Amino acid sequence: MRQQEDASEPMDPPFNPKYEKQLVDYHGYESPGTIVVDTPNKFLFLVQGEGKALRYGIGVGRPGFTWSGVKQVSAKKEWPAWTPPAEMLARRPDLPRHVEGGPQNPLGARAMYLGSSLYRIHGSNEPWTIGTNVSSGCIRMRNEDVIDLYGRVNVGARVIVI
Repeated sequence: MRQQEDASEPMDPPFNPKYEKQLVDYHGYESPGTIVVDTPNKFLFLVQGEGKALRYGIGVGRPGFTWSGVKQVSAKKEWPAWTPPAEMLARRPDLPRHVEGGPQNPLGARAMYLGSSLYRIHGSNEPWTIGTNVSSGCIRMRNEDVIDLYGRVNVGARVIVI
């Protein structure tokens, strides 16, 4: 009797290549180093200057959890710990109360905190969610992309969310 190949491990859905990081033409007026989050199209742009920007795919807030405005990167952390806020625990009492940093942490490999808000640009342990409305307002990226962005921006960088 032939043993069936291991089908017990569900396969993660594939990552849509449309959301791969790439250098693109950019026609906005923001200065180099500015992050522009295009929520409806699910792209984050890091303005490079001379009509160019790095474009990354992102996951954004579910309906009712999207927002817009101007913030600054107020802090940066590698492999951040995560403590769900009370509002999130009220909606999802099944969530853990605290998760230390690491591969299973929903904030992923890096986090850039936005002003005094609870919102962050952060990595994800669910890369197949990039390109979807999935979060409670945070901007999520693939871990390799958030590591790249993290190395390119400083605390104080301007973040425009549209």
